[in-house]
Amino acid sequence: MIRISCQFDSGAIEVLECVDPANIRLNLRADTAAAFRQWFHFRLQGARGQACVLSFENAGESAYPDGWDGYRVVASYDRVTWFRLPVGQFDGRRYEFRVTPDFDSMYFAYFEPYSQERDMLLLGRADASPVATVSDLGPTVQGRDLNLVTVGRPGPDKKTVWVVARQHPGETMAAFFVEGLLERLFDTSDPVSRRVLDRACVQVVPNMNPDGSVLGNLRTNAAGANLNRAWQAPDEACSPEVARVRGRMLETGVDVFLDIHGDESLPYVFADGCSMLPDFPGEVLEAERRFCRALAAASPDFQSVHGYAPDRFSDELLTLASKWVGQHFRALSLTLEMPFKDNANLPDGFNGWSASRSRHLGAATLLALLDSLDA
Repeated sequence: MIRISCQFDSGAIEVLECVDPANIRLNLRADTAAAFRQWFHFRLQGARGQACVLSFENAGESAYPDGWDGYRVVASYDRVTWFRLPVGQFDGRRYEFRVTPDFDSMYFAYFEPYSQERDMLLLGRADASPVATVSDLGPTVQGRDLNLVTVGRPGPDKKTVWVVARQHPGETMAAFFVEGLLERLFDTSDPVSRRVLDRACVQVVPNMNPDGSVLGNLRTNAAGANLNRAWQAPDEACSPEVARVRGRMLETGVDVFLDIHGDESLPYVFADGCSMLPDFPGEVLEAERRFCRALAAASPDFQSVHGYAPDRFSDELLTLASKWVGQHFRALSLTLEMPFKDNANLPDGFNGWSASRSRHLGAATLLALLDSLDA
C-alpha cells in the first residue's frame, strides 16, 4: 500500500487521492495562518519500482504560478543527498511530475530542506568558534529562540555588518547561504575572514522565522505575518521577530546590511538595492554598484543584468527590510536573491540551483564584503 505523510519538520502537503501510483493527486497546503502556498515537503512510501505520477492540483493557485514553468522537484532517499527530478508539466492549473522510486521511502520538497536540528548544529559550531558568540534576541510567536551569531568584536574603528536569512521560511537556500558565510568566517586560517573581522563586527541572524520553518510555511510566521513586510512598524504580537532584530540594529548601528532570499520565478542570482528610495545618497548607490561588481568577480553565479524592476515594491518600500535599513541608516543595504530553479547563466543539469551552490555563494560573498569594507 502506498502512503504519503508530512508530519515532520517543515512537512507540508494535502493528500486528495493516493491509491493508484499512476494517479496521486495532491494539493499544495497553505501557510498555517495565511493564504500563501508553494512550499511542499512530504514522504512517499510503498512505491518502490512503481511508475508514479504525482500532481499538484492547485499549482495554478499558488503564490507564484510562474515558478512552475521549467521547475524540477527536489528529491531524496536518505534526506542527506538531494537531487532534481526531470522537469514536470504545468498547464497553468496543475503541475505533474513522474518518478519510479528505487527504494520504499522517497522524500520530495520544493527546495532542499534546512531542518531545525541543522540550525541548532550551526549555532553549536558558532558557540565553539573562538571568534563567535551566540545570543538570544527573545522568543518568537510560538516561543522558539531567535538567535543572533556575533562574529568578531565591535570597536571604535570597526564597521557593523548585519546579515539576516529566511524571513520567508520556505526560502531555505538562504539558510545554506548563511551556513557557507559563517563557516568561512569561523575559519581563523582564512585570510579573507581574518581581514573582514579586522575591519568589522558581523551580526548574523541565521533564521529570522523559526516558527514558519518548522511549520512548513512558505512566507509567513506562526501568526500569518510576512516578516519582510513588517519593518516599518513591527507588531510585538504578530511580528516580534522583526521587532527584536530591528531593536538590536538600532543599538549597534548598521554600515552594511544583507537580507538573503530566494526567488520562485527568476532563474538568476541577483541583488536588489535602494536606488528607488527618494534622495538616497549617491555615494551609497555607488557602494551598491561596487559591491555587485565585486560579488560578480568573486562568484560567476552572480549577475546584475536580470532582477526586479525599480518600481516592483513602490507601494510597500519601507516595509521591506533592505529598504527600511537603507533609509534609516543611509547604509549599503541589499536584498540578495537566489533561484528555486537553476541559474540560467550557469545551469547544472543534475542539481539545478542547490544547497551546495548556496553555501559557495555565501562564502564568496565575504570577498565582496571585504572589498566594500576596504573602500
